Amino acid sequence: MYTQSLDIPSPAEGVPDPTALPLDELARSAAFNERAGSGEIVEAKDWMPPAYRKTLIRQISQHAHSEIVGMLPEGNWVTRAPSLKRKTILLAKIQDEGGHGLYLYAAAETLGVSRDELQAALHSGKAKYSSIFNYPTLTWADIGVVGWLVDGAAIINQVPLCRCSYGPYARAMVRICREESFHQRQGFDSLLAMMQGTPAQRAMVQDAVNRWWWPVLMMFGPHDKDSQNSELSTKWGIKRISNDDLRQQFVDAAMAQSEVLGVSFPDPHLQWNAARGHYDFGPIDWAEFWNVVNGHGPCNRERLQARVAAWEEGEWVRAAASAYAAKHPAPARAAA
Repeated sequence: MYTQSLDIPSPAEGVPDPTALPLDELARSAAFNERAGSGEIVEAKDWMPPAYRKTLIRQISQHAHSEIVGMLPEGNWVTRAPSLKRKTILLAKIQDEGGHGLYLYAAAETLGVSRDELQAALHSGKAKYSSIFNYPTLTWADIGVVGWLVDGAAIINQVPLCRCSYGPYARAMVRICREESFHQRQGFDSLLAMMQGTPAQRAMVQDAVNRWWWPVLMMFGPHDKDSQNSELSTKWGIKRISNDDLRQQFVDAAMAQSEVLGVSFPDPHLQWNAARGHYDFGPIDWAEFWNVVNGHGPCNRERLQARVAAWEEGEWVRAAASAYAAKHPAPARAAA
């Protein structure tokens, strides 16, 4: 659901140094850089610099973790959805997000890392996921805002990844982006229905928008000058558009949509700048962003505990699947 901004190194991890290669690999690395930067697609079987592989593993795994952890804030509203229609839509959305995580874990595995390794990094707290999922969903309106704003930001973040230089990742993103578009539309539709309801419902929507607006802007990540990995990711064609440009695209789109809904954003600096042809907006509290990224957000511990518990409780399912696979080799299953 949410990547590019997620390309954040772990606290003990430095920026990959592509020059730390043997001399014979420097020439291969230079040729690779030219190829990836020119728009050619890199496949799993192709030679790639270790730093490129490492950067992709970090970014794709963080994206996959975000999809899986992103199911949690919505999951606790399934039994409390206001109608059967809304419950069915929410279940379908959560199922989609689980599928997105599987696509992305599979893409990461093509780089030579196992899914068990990725899960271990998440459960230990070493691997990151999107900061946005460490905020609580307090009311039903929050579920609509997550669909409208959070998934709307995800679409803007992810569409450029359909042209990522790494083929397995780019191809996974095509389907993911299509489904994220559904998620964004259902969120907007849910909020529109509430805004046509009672004063209490309209107040609930506005309250949710007020609480989520700034965390959503943080989803795009720090300014590129403060991002340790942006330069390399751009050079390799992993990243196509800067964090700040993506954030501006989102603000411009959200402002137009907010007028249709009849809500406002909690930023007194938001106003149209005719000279720039974009909306100006106020400063972001980056101290809050890094506080959440480093594990001190409102729901960091709760989210991680829920994921670890689900993994441990699902051990018997994985064991049963492995036992079945051992008894029924792949050719036999295909024939059946």
